[in-house]
Amino acid sequence: MKTQHATSSSERALLVGVTWKRARRVPGMPTGEQGRESLAELVELARSAGAEVAATMYQVRESADPATLVGRGKLDEIRAEATAHKAPLIIFDGNLSPMQQRNIETATERRVIDRTQLILDIFARHARSREGQLQVELAQLNYLLPRLTGHGTAMSRLGGKSGGGGAGGAGGGAGRIGVRGPGEKKLETDRRRIRDRVSKIQASIEDVRKQRALRREARNAVPLGTIALVGYTNAGKSTLFNALSRAEVLVSSRMFATLDPTIRAIRLPSNRRVLVSDTVGFIRDLPKGLLTAFRATLEEVQEAALILHVSDVSNPHHEELDEEVDKILQELGVADRPKLRVLNKVDLLTPEQRKALDSSLARAGETGPVLVSAMTGQGIDGLLRHIDAALPIDPVVTLSLRLPLAEGRTLALIHALGRVLHSAVEDSHMTMDAEVPASIARRLRLSQYAAGGTSAAPRT
Repeated sequence: MKTQHATSSSERALLVGVTWKRARRVPGMPTGEQGRESLAELVELARSAGAEVAATMYQVRESADPATLVGRGKLDEIRAEATAHKAPLIIFDGNLSPMQQRNIETATERRVIDRTQLILDIFARHARSREGQLQVELAQLNYLLPRLTGHGTAMSRLGGKSGGGGAGGAGGGAGRIGVRGPGEKKLETDRRRIRDRVSKIQASIEDVRKQRALRREARNAVPLGTIALVGYTNAGKSTLFNALSRAEVLVSSRMFATLDPTIRAIRLPSNRRVLVSDTVGFIRDLPKGLLTAFRATLEEVQEAALILHVSDVSNPHHEELDEEVDKILQELGVADRPKLRVLNKVDLLTPEQRKALDSSLARAGETGPVLVSAMTGQGIDGLLRHIDAALPIDPVVTLSLRLPLAEGRTLALIHALGRVLHSAVEDSHMTMDAEVPASIARRLRLSQYAAGGTSAAPRT
């Protein structure tokens, strides 16, 4: 199957997708449809990297060819397509082994990259923080290390026997005058330099991580819960983050536009202040090495008291994409963390789709997901109320209090940090029913002002 795309003067790329006949089937999805969805996703990734997609090719195979992945016949077809569309770059939707990548480059006479390398390039474009840049460089070097190859005698340095120019060792007596030596090839030198650089980057990352841990410890000294937004890329997390926090975080349809972590404080309806963290969008078949590349963002997920799993409900395959997110959360060890499902982009649904969705949510009851439109603001107030109820850290307690009017500072803090449900002045005292965070109740020692023997009880 071939698909034509508009081209421009940008770097043209031919995209190749491959899937297997015996691949795991997704219920309700025809054979091969999952591979086509992945290829469509690769198109968006390539555009995010600045490439101009000249054409796409798709193949369904029984199994992978160990040498070329797609087979010699398909390689000839790929080369012809790349020549016809003047595409100097070929991008494969999958991970190529070093040998497969070399063989494909030789057969097509084109530069070849795979999905991992493309994502790393996008990461390099969008990383802004020091740690983000270090993590991307580390992932790139680890990816490059097994792909360093020699090209004949051009990769040789000192040593070697006459005529070969290869590594002959210090005892090689037949080497040419002036080149006898230990015989370290340029390939070996490059590998040694990469390993040295990797060690330095790892040390730098550890220093940055310690600094961030100190900042997190300082934040934790104040009893503020942390909420992390997670979801598949392009689910609308950054738009929702801006709607919740009134921040000005970059909103883009390009994949991985948000790489570095962004944290803002928001106030919930109970007057509790919490921290909200925007994270990088997840993606299917994300190599484990790339999880480390944006570890700075994912650490906020690991520290979160509540996870908001944001889904693009207008995507007909959003349930499958949600499963991919759940897999990554499982790998991070946070699958059992309190989670609130948020179905975003409800404004893009047709009236029939919205009616069917409302019907299914009515059956789910209070445990069902929250419907919002981050773009229009629909459902944001309801989401804040659900967050307030689901957040396990610093729960809100309801108190009946009787305070002397002379305790002006305590009264002012109750109004500022909690919510007063009812109040009345009696003689020189004020009686009130108020909802306040448990930490504030402890700090102000409100138990001593309990009216009629009431005690602090969690709000239901």
